[in-house]
Amino acid sequence: MLGFRLTAMLLVVASIMLVGCGSDPTAAPAAPAATAAPAAPTGPTLEQYAAEHAGGPGAIYVGDTSQLVGDAPHGDLGGFDGEVPLDAIDEHLWILENDYYRSLLEKANLTNPTKLVSTGEKHEFQHACINRTLLWCKLIEAYLIPNLTERTNGQIQLSVSSFPELGLAGTDTMTLVRDGTLGASEIYGGYIGGEYPAVEVQYLWGLWPSHEDHYTVLWNIFPDIEKIIKDATGAVVWSHNWIPGDDQMFFSKKALRTLDDFKGLKTRSHSAALSDWIEGMGADAQFVAFAEVYAALERGILDAGVTGASPGFAQRWFEVTEYMNGGLRSFNSTMNVINDKVWADIPADLQQILIEEGAKLELESHRIAGIQNRMGVARNVDAGLKHIQFSDELDEHSFNVAAMQHVVPSWVKRVGGPDHPAVTETFNKKIGPIVGLEIVADDSEQGFAVRKLK
Repeated sequence: MLGFRLTAMLLVVASIMLVGCGSDPTAAPAAPAATAAPAAPTGPTLEQYAAEHAGGPGAIYVGDTSQLVGDAPHGDLGGFDGEVPLDAIDEHLWILENDYYRSLLEKANLTNPTKLVSTGEKHEFQHACINRTLLWCKLIEAYLIPNLTERTNGQIQLSVSSFPELGLAGTDTMTLVRDGTLGASEIYGGYIGGEYPAVEVQYLWGLWPSHEDHYTVLWNIFPDIEKIIKDATGAVVWSHNWIPGDDQMFFSKKALRTLDDFKGLKTRSHSAALSDWIEGMGADAQFVAFAEVYAALERGILDAGVTGASPGFAQRWFEVTEYMNGGLRSFNSTMNVINDKVWADIPADLQQILIEEGAKLELESHRIAGIQNRMGVARNVDAGLKHIQFSDELDEHSFNVAAMQHVVPSWVKRVGGPDHPAVTETFNKKIGPIVGLEIVADDSEQGFAVRKLK
């Protein structure tokens, strides 16, 4: 018996020595020895979670789209009856079957949520949204805040404010977050593109061939954009807003069917890149704060206002215009950030819960994205606007002239030239292959060319 035990021990030692000497170079590294047997998983599987939460807010996709059907978290966030129908989900399956959606399932930690350890904490801060009438701001109020309050036992009290209520135009949000004037805010790269032009690479209007392409571009470059925000402000990006139904439309009192119709049109813009596109179409771009556009259109100060279909409806531009012209394909996104000092004051368990709830916010925005993508145009038409789609001539001019000759070159100049990392690393490697363009340094007067990929 003793000999058997000794032999067994020698075999174990020999096997350890063989592994240590690299006898199997293809084998995965051995896991550290556990000091105690791991506890059996107590949470549900992802499939069980999906089944338990099917049929309404909080439903997730793990292969069965029918589980996502049901009411939206707020009546305005679904169809005319507040619903999320199956055909809209199936039509936009690409929103659910991609690596980013799968990463959200992991980040949300649905089957093993972080346990609440903190007690007696009180962290109150306002989140500055662009405008509380916008659908993604309504989603934060209707879905995120109740869940976050419940999970933290009221120890995080997040409330939504808006740029108009705070007297903000939006162009200085990065500065206000950096210095702590804003504890938490939405960051739209178009607004801050003047000071941080590299961030505006997300919104080079006229480039996106489809909604799926714009969506894919955005989640692939999130790390690049988050690094810019982190380096500039120290702020923490804790979630993203998704903005379907956001095709950029010209809301005006006249139909825009030819290039001649654009000439001299005094048009509201919301970003430098959009202004370049508007100018490239022959119109006159003017930056006007979102909350001020209605009055400017009503009084004739503006001939047209450009925004997404859903945001335009939210601001009731259909009351002061007759036509919705376009549009430029867009499946937009903005970032939700928290000031670094505010973040540092929050205990680790509450931080992690906020991140998990932020991921669940994004999962819900993906669930309702398909129907929202339809409703942007549908609600405006139902309100009485005539939708004039751009002709083939206008679409061709939009890409080949407005985007390639105005939007992209102007952006390259703003970031500092073709050698800037936003050009070489972000655009050429992550965006160019999707939209079929590359930016190449040359000996021309401007120092670079925007070329179509062969």
